[in-house]
Amino acid sequence: MKHCAKCKSLMPSDATTCIKCGFDSSPLVAPLENAPRLGRWAGGWALARESWRVLVLDKELLVFPLLGGIASLLVLASFIGGIWASGMFERRQAPGELLEWVLLFAYYFANYFVIVLFNSALVACAMIRFRGGNPTVADGLRAARERLPQIAAWALLAATVGVVLRIIEQRVGFVGKIVLAILGAVWTIATYFVVPVLVVEGLGPLDAAKRSAEVLKDTWGESLVSNIGIGFVTSVVTLLVVVPLGVGFLVLALKAASIAVAVAGFAVVLAILVLAALVGSALSSIALCALYLYATEGKVPQAFAGAGVQHAFAARA
Repeated sequence: MKHCAKCKSLMPSDATTCIKCGFDSSPLVAPLENAPRLGRWAGGWALARESWRVLVLDKELLVFPLLGGIASLLVLASFIGGIWASGMFERRQAPGELLEWVLLFAYYFANYFVIVLFNSALVACAMIRFRGGNPTVADGLRAARERLPQIAAWALLAATVGVVLRIIEQRVGFVGKIVLAILGAVWTIATYFVVPVLVVEGLGPLDAAKRSAEVLKDTWGESLVSNIGIGFVTSVVTLLVVVPLGVGFLVLALKAASIAVAVAGFAVVLAILVLAALVGSALSSIALCALYLYATEGKVPQAFAGAGVQHAFAARA
């Protein structure tokens, strides 16, 4: 017997469809062998296109980056408000260095925690969709809640690394800063798969970082291209929409000599930028899930079979 990946009901070990909730765990397929080897931007476009199709089916996935963004703003506001209320801004003497680092660590921890929490919820929903289910916001939040210990432990490790890098940065020269920037980039790349590893495998922070690096190294090597491609595609599409729209509102405002038109234009452009950021974040997480499944199982969701995910990362020389 085994548990359904969605509703946790017991089902026969050889069954692929849950009788209770209808969740099907079998639609993953091997990528097409004749899938073309795409360039960096073409590969990013293919991944973005297929991720967009998933997002169209599950528009509620946008809720998670929205909640994550709001939570991050609340964390920042709470720290600024707390420091202001304590009177630190009004004192002539700066707070002690130790207190500054403690506050920075606390901020990093809280910020990493809420970001990873809602990213985990999004990844959980994407995994359900990829395996044939029909995820809801509640499914994502439930999955994230089940991984709260792992998420908190990872936030603790990430905050520690972030603070240590900042401390070293303040004590080294120009060359040292370059080395630290490289180390920071290596850390970011090595932990690329951490969120799906936390959600699917439930590992602790050190094991999750190690597993993420292994997945990346063993499958494609060290040259990431998919995330860059998706970021490039979403940025270009956003600019193609925002620039003409912003210019149009500006022209209308000048011709009508109306501040109201200018304010309305600013509000519309801002709303589009926020929506674009939410969509870009969701697309990146969806593509990440597809890449993780290929890396760990050698299979991808049906929609990604011809997207060339096996070429999404450049092989090591």
